[in-house]
This record gives sequence, C-alpha cells and structure tokens, in this order.
Amino acid sequence: MGKMYCRIYQAVFKIGMYLIPWSMPETLEGAGAVKKLPALIKEKGFTKVLVVTDKVLMDLGLPKGMLEAMDSAGIEYVVYDGVQPNPTDRNVNEGLKLFRENGCQAMVAFGGGSPMDCCKGIGAMAVKKGKTVEQLQGLFKILHKIPTIFAVPTTAGTGSETTVAAVITNEKTHHKASMNDTSLMPKYAVLDPELTVGLPPKVTSTTGMDALCHAVECYTNNTYNSKLEKKLSEDAVKLIYDNLYEAYTDGSNLEARHNMQKAAFYAGRAFTRGCVGYVHAIGHTLGGLYGTPHGLAMSVILPHVMRQFGSAAHERLARLAEVCGMTGANDAEKAEKFISWIEEMKVKMNIPAGLDVIKDEDVPQIIEWAMKEANPLYPVPAIWDKADFEKCISTIRNA
Repeated sequence: MGKMYCRIYQAVFKIGMYLIPWSMPETLEGAGAVKKLPALIKEKGFTKVLVVTDKVLMDLGLPKGMLEAMDSAGIEYVVYDGVQPNPTDRNVNEGLKLFRENGCQAMVAFGGGSPMDCCKGIGAMAVKKGKTVEQLQGLFKILHKIPTIFAVPTTAGTGSETTVAAVITNEKTHHKASMNDTSLMPKYAVLDPELTVGLPPKVTSTTGMDALCHAVECYTNNTYNSKLEKKLSEDAVKLIYDNLYEAYTDGSNLEARHNMQKAAFYAGRAFTRGCVGYVHAIGHTLGGLYGTPHGLAMSVILPHVMRQFGSAAHERLARLAEVCGMTGANDAEKAEKFISWIEEMKVKMNIPAGLDVIKDEDVPQIIEWAMKEANPLYPVPAIWDKADFEKCISTIRNA
C-alpha cells in the first residue's frame, strides 16, 4: 500500500469526519459518584442490567458499593465477571448469552479497558444477530443503536468510557482488532476517583502512560482533529504532566486521581476522532501474541515511535512541550525534551525501556498486523514501510 494512497485516503476520510455525529458521554463526577449511578439507571427507565467486569475486581469487592446501591434502588442485575485482560471473542459471546437469557435492558461496564471493550462487543453482537465478532471489526460495521452502556472506569488510562472503539482478540488466531462505530460510545460515564485509590502503583503508571499515548498520538496525527480534539489533547497532556507521578507515589491523593481520570477521558474523546497511530498498531499485536498488558506496551513503545518519526513530528511535539512549560532553541530541541521527559517518567515509575518478549519468527506477523491496522486509516506524521517497522521493533527489543 503506497504512501500516496494512504494520504489520499486520509484526505477523503477527513471530509467524511464532518458528517459523523460526534458526541461525548454525560458524566457523574467526584468522590462517591458511583453510588448515584443506580438512580440514573432508574431515571432512564431501566430495571434490569448486565454488569460486565472481571474476577479480580469482584474478588477485591470493588463493585460491592455499586451493587448494594442497585439493590436499594430496586435495580435487578446479572454479573458477567469472566472478562480477561485483552478480552476475547469468547468473552463477548459468554456475556451476550447472559444478556439475552436474562432479559437485560442495558449494561454497566465496570473496570478498566477490558470490561469496557467487552461490554461494547456484547452490545454490538446484541443488535447484529448472526454476525461474528470478526465480521464486526473494522469501520462502521454496526450502524445500529446498541443497548445503553453506563461506563464506570476503575483505572485512568484507556478512555474507553468515551471512545467509539472496542478492541477484541480472536482466541484462536490471537489477532487483536478493533470495532469502530459511533454507536459504541457509552451514553454515560462515572468518574469516581475513590474507585482508583486502591490501584497498585504499577497499574497507575502504565494506565496513565496509556492515556498520555492517546493524547500524543492524536495530537501528532493532527489531520482529522478539530479544535476540540487539539484542546482536549493539550489539556490531557498537561493534566498527566502535573498529576501522574503524584498519583503514582501517593495513591490516596483524590485530587491527583480525579485529574488523571479527567485526562484519560479527554484523551479518549480526542483520539476517538483524531485516531491513534503506530504505537497502538504495534502494541495491539504484542497484546494478541504474548498477552502483553496494553498500558505496558504503550508505555514502552511511545518514545521509540515518536523519536523515529523525526522531523515529521517535531512541530506537534514541540507544542506539547510548551504546554508543559518546556523550552528550547527550536522545535527539534523542544520535541526531544518532551520525549526525554517520557523516558524519565518511565525510569521513575520502574517501567522498562524495551520489551524482550518479541520472537524473531513473529516479527513478520507483527509487521503485517500492524500495517493492516494502521494503513491507510491512521494519519501518522510519517507513513512507514516494512523496513521502518523492522527498525522500530528492533529498537524496542534492544532498548
């Protein structure tokens, strides 16, 4: 696929962006906000919901307060807690079975990006009867209103509570791909910092860096962005710059936790239109092949990709450096300071510089899947060919 073809495709797609009805979820925010959710569900006319979460969160008792509030409000619920990290098509089908058998009317996605993506997949399958998950992956293959989703993020990173994407892994092939449709955006999001207080520092760091990756990739892509996406990306980067390390070192700081939730929300909404890029394209393959946690993959890959873009990304990265108060003699110097700050944060938060899980024999498959995901859709600063991907993957392995 030639570079000229990719740019022509993106120019045409940019025009189409103006025809898409972009929106944002309504939010409940602040400490204890999750306990207000049952009243909202009842207000919207729903009496029975499917709660999509995972076993770790259930064992920790994190949904307990919300479920007790549902009991008090007379909201019936069925819990599907089988979601795996990097949710699979099997998870989606299991949740769909519960949704249908129990006559659920709406869904609550409780957790990080995995429960949310699984919940979106369930919603898509609920209205596209006879289709497989694989058949719904790609752009605008749903085009139907799905059951209402109330999203309750327990991490501050994926931004899935405000995106139109659901990333699902094929359990047999390990291929990780995304459904993308405006119908997948949750209608409501609950940003309650108390739900993130108990996150281990390791999860706080990598999910926070995932949010940073969303904002940086969206901002450096630029092509599809309106003024809103640019502003949201800048605001997200500044919030992360000011609050991520504080949330990492003092998990009980509710202000820092809430600011990180807002950063993830802003960045998620930004890349919903602006798109991600090669960091995600490569990272998704590692999640599918090796089960690499998404946030970890994003944290490791981000500076390598941005540095390899070279001058093509300097102007946009320099603007982000300025947002964070960094100075330099020119755009190249400011861009390098911004990339160096990312690397310094990784060191301070014990995130590795590289990933040694990549096997020689898998490199061609990684490149094939990454290029299939990214080209021609992602409006990255520079279009890469196979040699460029090989160079970046080598850097990631040997860092």
